[in-house]
Amino acid sequence: MLVTVLVVAKAPEPGRAKTRLAATLGDDVAAQIAAAALLDTLDAVAAAPVAARVVALTGTLDNAAGSAEIRERLGAFTVFEQRGDDFADRLANAHADAASAGYPVLQIGMDTPQVSPELLGNCARRLLETPAVLGMAHDGGWWLIGVHTPDAAQCLRGVPMSQSDTGDLTRKALQENGIDVALVQPLADIDVIDDVAAVRQACGRTSRFARLTRMLG
Repeated sequence: MLVTVLVVAKAPEPGRAKTRLAATLGDDVAAQIAAAALLDTLDAVAAAPVAARVVALTGTLDNAAGSAEIRERLGAFTVFEQRGDDFADRLANAHADAASAGYPVLQIGMDTPQVSPELLGNCARRLLETPAVLGMAHDGGWWLIGVHTPDAAQCLRGVPMSQSDTGDLTRKALQENGIDVALVQPLADIDVIDDVAAVRQACGRTSRFARLTRMLG
């Protein structure tokens, strides 16, 4: 399908990645979980039936957990640095950078390692049928957004991120800009320790995230 999947990711550096998890599990374990989630996500995107795959990355892989494996996996992707003053700004800019292939852009993060190639394919297909798609997260945010042009993503700059109403505010911002939104499957994402069990249950048993977090109990 003529769609670009964009992964917005942070290098899983101890002390910088998954800081809310780190408050419970420590910096090193939280970084290992972040690395496992990122690698599972990249595997799913690499196997999805789409035309292009890009990663907007922030942070330094030199100090990251799983750096060697992540570098190897990123060989299948076009990688560019995130740019912008805050997260919403970086998201909008990443859409502009990812749109260079000329395809609609389907964007995800690295907080839903349970995502599958089949689900991404279904979301890409839906995006080709409608102006925008949005996948709500169970905590009130969103795990996926898809738009046809970088201009459509500009509304993200005005949306407060990491709030319990971010998903609803994003949907409203798109609609207020005349962009019809189709909702796709909601997913749980990983922010705090209480999220881990639900996400692990939704993962394949052989996933890195499932294997690693099973050892935590």
